[in-house]
Amino acid sequence: MFRALADPCRRQLLDELNQRGGRTLSELCTGKRMSRQAVTKHLGVLEAAGLVTTVRRGREKLHYLNTAPIGDIADRWISRYQRHRVEALADLRRALEESTMTTPSFAYTTYIRTTPARCWQALTEPAFTRRYWQGIEFETDWEKGSTMTLRNDRLGLRIEDPEQVVLESDPYRRLSYTWHSFTDEWARAYEFDDDFLARVRTEPRSRVTFEIEDLGDMVRLLVLHDGFEAGSSVLEGISQGWPAILSSLKTMLETGDTLAEA
Repeated sequence: MFRALADPCRRQLLDELNQRGGRTLSELCTGKRMSRQAVTKHLGVLEAAGLVTTVRRGREKLHYLNTAPIGDIADRWISRYQRHRVEALADLRRALEESTMTTPSFAYTTYIRTTPARCWQALTEPAFTRRYWQGIEFETDWEKGSTMTLRNDRLGLRIEDPEQVVLESDPYRRLSYTWHSFTDEWARAYEFDDDFLARVRTEPRSRVTFEIEDLGDMVRLLVLHDGFEAGSSVLEGISQGWPAILSSLKTMLETGDTLAEA
């Protein structure tokens, strides 16, 4: 990762993705003196280092900044060496995560020592989601077009809406669904005030997509949450929530515990 960051051209590419994720190769080539081939090579180095996540949309390949490796470095070293220069890594991580809140989508990649089948179970089966997702589970058959009911028995919460549906379902590879509705019961359960509830109700419904890639002894799990407008309050909330949820998911699959239990 440090080798990837050492090159100023690669840092410039990350700065651009930090400002706005989901850019194509053509967009990233615009205004540069580098050739298209050189930009492609730099992006390949960044992707190999885990600093860039890519998503296929038809013939296009969209690029996103991935903050997970920087977070791993901070978690590993800052607790051991409390020097000013090392603490700067934590500042960098916070700056990168905060800036993603201004972009119209959220992308996050993590690598988990598990199988695609086990990862799919963790994303779909209530026995798993209740453990790492603070009691949340979904009632659905996970077929494309099926409705989803969100439940949290710990909070006495049940959200049903015909627009909460499964968009894609390719077991062990890809899952996509619309985000849940924001009801009065949801706001009371999570103690959100009326002003916040009014704001999120005016926003278009977003969607979340999970892509599972088998890497042999581990899987690469990409989470893409998009469909937001600029300045979205929902985007701000999920940008803070997803890293914690996915960290707990990874811990559960690798150790049998969740972060709350560990």
